[in-house]
Amino acid sequence: MIEMDSVTKAYRNGVVALRDVTLSIKAGEFVYLTGPSGAGKSTWLKLVYREERPTKGTIKVGGFDLTKLKARQVPELRRSVGVVFQDYRLIDRLTVAENIAFALEVLELPEREIRRRVAELLDLVGLEAHARRFPRELSGGEQQRVAIARALAPKPKLLIADEPTGNLDEETAASIVRLLMEINAFGTTVVMATHDRALIERFPRRTIRLEGGRVAYDRPARQVREAVGR
Repeated sequence: MIEMDSVTKAYRNGVVALRDVTLSIKAGEFVYLTGPSGAGKSTWLKLVYREERPTKGTIKVGGFDLTKLKARQVPELRRSVGVVFQDYRLIDRLTVAENIAFALEVLELPEREIRRRVAELLDLVGLEAHARRFPRELSGGEQQRVAIARALAPKPKLLIADEPTGNLDEETAASIVRLLMEINAFGTTVVMATHDRALIERFPRRTIRLEGGRVAYDRPARQVREAVGR
C-alpha cells in the first residue's frame, strides 16, 4: 500500500523533517506512527497524501508513484486516501449527515446513492441518532466519529489518522482506536499517528517510531506486546 525508498524532506527554511526514510506498509495493515513532537510524523503523512513532495527519494501509494504523479491525477489519489485530523475539520454550518454527504457530492454521485452511503456510515460510527445535529452540539469523540465517517465516504483503500485522539480523554480515545480497528478489519489499511504510548500498549499493533526525521525502530505487534509484558 505504501512504499518509501530513501525519502528525505527538507523545507525552504532549512528544516530537514525526514532523513533517508525507507519502509513499506502492506495492504490491510494497521500501523502506528509515533515519535516526539518534531520527529517528522506530520510531514510523513503529508507526503503520503501528496500535500508535500519529497526532496529526495521515491514514494508509492496504492499503485500511484507520487514522485511522477501529474497534478490532474492528485484528486484520484486523494479519493483512495482518507484523512482524519486531530481538530476534526468539520463544516459547522452543515449537519452530521450533510458533512458526510459533502464528501460524496463532490464525486457527483446520485442523491439516492449518497443517502444510502451516509446511512451506512452513520451506522458504522454509531451516530444514527445524531444525523440532524450540528458539530457544535456534539462531544469531541462524536465529532471525531463524524470526521472518520466523512473520510470513509469515498471508500478509500487507505485511512490516515493524524493524532485523532489528541483532544480526547482516555476512554473516548480508546473508543476511537477500537473504531479504527473495526474499519481495518473490513480491509482498509490504517496508519495512525500518535504520541500516546498508553494507547499503543493497550492496543498493540505494528509500531514505527520516528526520531529526528529517521526511523528509530519498526516493531511488529508481537514485539510491542512483549515489551509491554516485561
